[in-house]
Amino acid sequence: MAQKEKRPKDWTREERLNALLEAAKLSDEELGAWCRQKGLHTHHLEKWRKELAQEQPSAEKATSKQLKKEIKELKSELNRKDKALAETSALLVLKKKADAIWGDNEDD
Repeated sequence: MAQKEKRPKDWTREERLNALLEAAKLSDEELGAWCRQKGLHTHHLEKWRKELAQEQPSAEKATSKQLKKEIKELKSELNRKDKALAETSALLVLKKKADAIWGDNEDD
């Protein structure tokens, strides 16, 4: 008993991607034979290629949004650390001035 061929609309996303990659390597003549063997038409491949191309921008958009969020968080953390460093530096300068004025030099 021959295995029942899968309808093109029943192919999973991964199977479609693999089919597109496999078909891209074939010449026109080989592609025709390959499509008949798989129970496909070239218009199915074209449709899947367009669907995949439309999915790319949304995936890039999600990645871009995540990166922007991460950049914002890192800038915020950097700003906080810069302020803490400036405060520490100011306190150190004041301590040195106070030590110079009152002669409390603990380093000697």
